[in-house]
Amino acid sequence: MRNLLGEGYEVFREALLGEPAVSIRLNPAKWHEAVNYESVPWATHAYYLQERPAFTFDPLLHGGCYYVQEASSMFVEQAVKQHLGEARVALDLCAAPGGKSTLLRSLLPNDCVLVSNEVMRPRAQVLAENITKWGHGRCVVTSNYPADFTPLGEVFDLVLVDAPCSGEGMFRKDEVAVAEWSPENVEACWKRQRDILTDIWPTLRPGALLIYSTCTFNTEEDEENVRWMVDELGAELLPVATEEAWGITPSLVPGVEHAYRFLPGRTRGEGFFLAVLRKGGESCSHQGVALDGAMKRKSADKKAKGKQPVMAVPATCKAWLKDGGYIYKVVGEEVVAVPADMEPLMEMLAARLHLVHWGIPLATLKGRDAIPAHALAMSTALSAEAFAMCELSYADALRYLHREAVTLAADAPRGFVIVTYRGIPLGFVKNLGNRANNLYPNEWRIRSGHFPEEVVAVV
Repeated sequence: MRNLLGEGYEVFREALLGEPAVSIRLNPAKWHEAVNYESVPWATHAYYLQERPAFTFDPLLHGGCYYVQEASSMFVEQAVKQHLGEARVALDLCAAPGGKSTLLRSLLPNDCVLVSNEVMRPRAQVLAENITKWGHGRCVVTSNYPADFTPLGEVFDLVLVDAPCSGEGMFRKDEVAVAEWSPENVEACWKRQRDILTDIWPTLRPGALLIYSTCTFNTEEDEENVRWMVDELGAELLPVATEEAWGITPSLVPGVEHAYRFLPGRTRGEGFFLAVLRKGGESCSHQGVALDGAMKRKSADKKAKGKQPVMAVPATCKAWLKDGGYIYKVVGEEVVAVPADMEPLMEMLAARLHLVHWGIPLATLKGRDAIPAHALAMSTALSAEAFAMCELSYADALRYLHREAVTLAADAPRGFVIVTYRGIPLGFVKNLGNRANNLYPNEWRIRSGHFPEEVVAVV
């Protein structure tokens, strides 16, 4: 880094010994009130906080009103806004825990399908949790290796590869990143990154975008990999307009003109690198996706003959969403609503990939009962008339999120009720009158037994 930065090295080194910036990004589909924080200049709905609060104890975080995301990585917004036109299907390939996926979901056209992938199953569950809280129904979470996507062919209009890297940009936030660093690990990382890019490149449609990013500093994993994509994959490197006040550092390698570095001491954020590349060829229609999905569906129908019929979707479930145009499916005991135009793609993905989350989970069927799914309470497609809602105090909201029993007002209706905090749904209870059974997902509960003495209110 001393060789790369020259006279700027000492400022960089001192910054690595300082405190990292803290930033959040609001969910524009759920939170509309103004906040009194300094804006992140390259991202909308994004703000710096003066200090790091105890986010865990803010019920609105659990309700999906905002995401705690590192400011530098929000620069993805500029790449999308400046270069992405019409998009039907997008992929965040290395997506956990979900910061860039929730950012993409807020930026992409509303009718675009976002596929978010994480190869490690436990991390994929965390990704699915954060996608669920964000509340958009046109999302799919998968858990696959990059090579598993290659047989899909040219499907995606946008692929974001936030590649697994040596993590140099996280040094002042993560002591583990420092302990695990070595020159050998850097070499292993850039080789693995090229394998990932080789596997995923065939899935881009002609004219589609690939956003490549890392949270590291060395040129082998950054500019040299970009140069390799241009030389070996035939990618076109695209410029991203920036403002001088943002403090973004241009490429440090001659011949790689359009690459963007966020360096502590120069930019208010952690270490980050980004480049935008376009696949050659002319864009074409998405008819191939629909036809392929239809073929897979016919094949699945043939295999299904002779099997036991699936359970019927209760009519009540179909009234829980405020918009029409859904296809309702029962998978095992789970009822899921899928936008009708999304079904062919879903069939194709289901035939080749491991799906963790998709569409809008509505309910679990238990005998004659349909127990509403937590994802339904989180969904922005939930009909306001579907369930009664009861407001909780801050203390009761934390008890609910801790999965303790809560007591509703005496006049609260019996049955399934959505509990809210500051008007934001937190999840379901089943009100029995003398008590309310807490239906918050056990695996998502607040595990700390220590609750703050004062209200934590980030927004």
